[in-house]
Amino acid sequence: MAAAPVTPLVTVAVPTLMAGEALAECLASLGRQTFPRFEVVVVDNSGQRKVAETALARVLYNERNVGFGAAMNQAFRATRAPYFATLNDDAVADPDWLQSLVAAAEAHPRTGMFAPRVMLAGSGILDSAGMLLAADGSSKQRGHGQKPEAFAQMPEAFFPSGSAALYRRAMLEQIGLYDETYFVYCEDTDLGLRARWAGWKCLYVPDAVVEHRYSHTAGGASPMKAYYVERNRLYTAVKNFPARMLLRVPLAALARYFWHLISLLGGLGKTGEYREAGHDMWLLPFLVFRAHAAMLFRLPRLWKERQRIAAERKITVAEFEALAKTHAITLREVASL
Repeated sequence: MAAAPVTPLVTVAVPTLMAGEALAECLASLGRQTFPRFEVVVVDNSGQRKVAETALARVLYNERNVGFGAAMNQAFRATRAPYFATLNDDAVADPDWLQSLVAAAEAHPRTGMFAPRVMLAGSGILDSAGMLLAADGSSKQRGHGQKPEAFAQMPEAFFPSGSAALYRRAMLEQIGLYDETYFVYCEDTDLGLRARWAGWKCLYVPDAVVEHRYSHTAGGASPMKAYYVERNRLYTAVKNFPARMLLRVPLAALARYFWHLISLLGGLGKTGEYREAGHDMWLLPFLVFRAHAAMLFRLPRLWKERQRIAAERKITVAEFEALAKTHAITLREVASL
């Protein structure tokens, strides 16, 4: 009699647009995992069926690029495993990545999010040890560009980076999935803040290591990235910030713009990278205006989501503000990264 198939404990969802060598390296790393009870779902957003199914990976095909959040939601709805992991196609997982994450999850049943140690590929320094939040709704990777040892004894993170994360299915079923209107960037911030409002915690798991080629797929600083990051941080603030924090967002944004200007003049940060790439600097004010216009257009929906989050919250405003303060990044630091 044939043995019954092993039920996956984890679904690993990998979205891809470019496919190619990076995805092949990512999938090869998953094939070397020491943890056996997992399945891989690749969501092909190329619209060209660039990815072939293998014994390791099931593929979901889209006729166009539906964005990161929609792709992850597709994979979630197509599976039933108790844990849902996200992994960028430009990331390579250490063989013990899943083993370490699942061990942490099983030992902490009240925790819903798990942030691995994400390293900048080939550098020996961190890409992220979880995420941080700025006063204007911007989010940045905790520890980006620093040595990993500095965060080895910091077990709690605010929420994980979507480039590599593990979520408890029960949590996602409770709070809802990724907001597909974001399309790309900051979906992980919105998801993480909603989870925090619902009372779920996030654990940093430094033994779960991933090497990440930062912005390999979406590219570095570009007009597209500038627009979506600006628009989506506004979406996130409107949906998730309590009133006192939300009222401070406009002034905080002005402060960040100032520090971006300083970074630009010094050739630093994303604005310096944007200029070095040859993009039109005068386009940036238009992109900021366009982002605010898009937020105002969606304001009724965003406000409805805000009311739903507030009605279902499990922590107080004071507790949320304390979390935001504990896991804060300054506006100057945001502009310099």
